[in-house]
Amino acid sequence: MDILIKVGSFYNLMFAIYHCLFWKIFNWDEELKKIDFLNRAIMQVLNLCLTFCFLIFSYISFFHTAELLTTALGHTLLVGISIFWLLRAIEQVLFFKLKHWLSIIFLFTFIAGAALYIIPIL
Repeated sequence: MDILIKVGSFYNLMFAIYHCLFWKIFNWDEELKKIDFLNRAIMQVLNLCLTFCFLIFSYISFFHTAELLTTALGHTLLVGISIFWLLRAIEQVLFFKLKHWLSIIFLFTFIAGAALYIIPIL
């Protein structure tokens, strides 16, 4: 089951990289100017903090796989990361709807992230 957690490490690393590219992908230099200073700052800070969380998930998954699989704290972290991705899947439906094929792909991608972390402890 450690292979799933190692895949999870790569999965989270890819999301960290993706979030680092938000400024370019979503043209935030221009688009964020359309909203007030406080909301612009909040969006960027939340994105950077989320990116840091993905990096921590990735690091722990890659370098502490054995501990995740064999300790109570490790199991708690696996459940927590799984719930994180499950909540993100639910938010995909609530906020982005499923009207576009890309939204459906993201939904299944987030469900896969949840599965990567819950399967090893079932």
